[in-house]
Amino acid sequence: QVQLVESGGGVVQAGGSLRLSCAASGRTFSSYPMGWFRQAPGKEREFVAAISRSGGSTYYADSVKGRFTISRDIAKNTVYLQMNSLKPEDTAVYYCAAGSFPTQRKSAYDYWGQGTQVTVSS
Repeated sequence: QVQLVESGGGVVQAGGSLRLSCAASGRTFSSYPMGWFRQAPGKEREFVAAISRSGGSTYYADSVKGRFTISRDIAKNTVYLQMNSLKPEDTAVYYCAAGSFPTQRKSAYDYWGQGTQVTVSS
């Protein structure tokens, strides 16, 4: 079993940057592809980015491509989401997840964190 704890959220002005972290417990962290999702008020949870077990492959939603970067540090059992050029529409609760495949499908992820709030002011 994997437990995930996100951190790094906050309030930032449009155009600013934030780096989210997701710390995972358990020695099998490197066995799981990881993903980031987000959920804005009144909207469904949506895919943001995913990374393969080794970190060699990454995937992004079109809405964040070129602005966000997902990475992982296996030694630290941590996955990151670097967010640059933030826009008000990026405002949401951000969740990390561990799953079977680095995909945009929520059903492929078995473990979820509690989320961290990101608010981008205009």
